[in-house]
Amino acid sequence: MRIIKRAALVWFWNQHPDAKASLEAWYAVVRKAKWMTPIEMKRVYGNSDPVCRTVFNIAGNKYRLTARVNYISQTVFVLHVLTHSDYDNGAWKL
Repeated sequence: MRIIKRAALVWFWNQHPDAKASLEAWYAVVRKAKWMTPIEMKRVYGNSDPVCRTVFNIAGNKYRLTARVNYISQTVFVLHVLTHSDYDNGAWKL
């Protein structure tokens, strides 16, 4: 899949260095993926929540990554990378 806004990942791990390895691992897996449905994605990321946007748990659920996944065009648009507390406070709604 093509990932749009990788810069958001880099910005976040520069602010939270402990997230870097997990975000790089997420990027590597998603970039190679060829998911055609949310069910296929959940086989790899069982804890993801594909509703109107997909929420991925990062670094053992310490961080949350929200993205829009388009299975037809094979693109993932990173919307937010947040701490769990920022996510719980609704920062992903902005």
